[in-house]
Amino acid sequence: MEHYTHLIWDFNGTLLNDVDACIQSANRLLENHGLPKLSSAEHYRATFGFPIIDYYRRLGFDFEKLAYPDLAVEWVAYYLEYSADAKLYPDVLDTLQTVRDRGISQLVLSATEKSMLEKQITTLGIRPYLDEVLGLDNIHAYSKEEIGRRWRDTHPDARVLFVGDTDHDAQVAAAMGADCILVTTGHQPRTTLQALHPLAVVDTLGELCKEYIIIY
Repeated sequence: MEHYTHLIWDFNGTLLNDVDACIQSANRLLENHGLPKLSSAEHYRATFGFPIIDYYRRLGFDFEKLAYPDLAVEWVAYYLEYSADAKLYPDVLDTLQTVRDRGISQLVLSATEKSMLEKQITTLGIRPYLDEVLGLDNIHAYSKEEIGRRWRDTHPDARVLFVGDTDHDAQVAAAMGADCILVTTGHQPRTTLQALHPLAVVDTLGELCKEYIIIY
């Protein structure tokens, strides 16, 4: 097992259980624009992916008729409404505490706009566990890869484990030269995650501490 110095967390779908909030937000958008709604969580997970603009195309949006930035503003308004009740996954706090106790620095790296991300993390009570919170400077969720690369450039000797729940997380981990573990409770199905060949695909965050994290 690797002696990690840093653990980088994705936020949405990895720490925060916001799948239902994202489905509700998407369905409200679809209804507003006369498009068929997502029928289930399975339907959502099979459709979701990065870049987000392509996910919206798969939902049926035509960006020749509707500007993506306008749709993003609309979605964020709905997401803020529905995600207000979203909770951390049950084993998040114990996992964050265990990782901290083992002397591993923890960060969040997310495609969420940074001020929104900071507010969510602070409200949920997990900011004290995190040495850094890295988010985008806009609401368009294009990519967090460049942020990850810049962080890596300033931490060339870090031994990093990246934990996420999507294909984009695997992509960012690879760009950073980090090991990657993906969890199945988030925004994409197990079959998609396994096809990416990460270090592991796990069903709970608790498995990380038992199998993949040791004291540095």
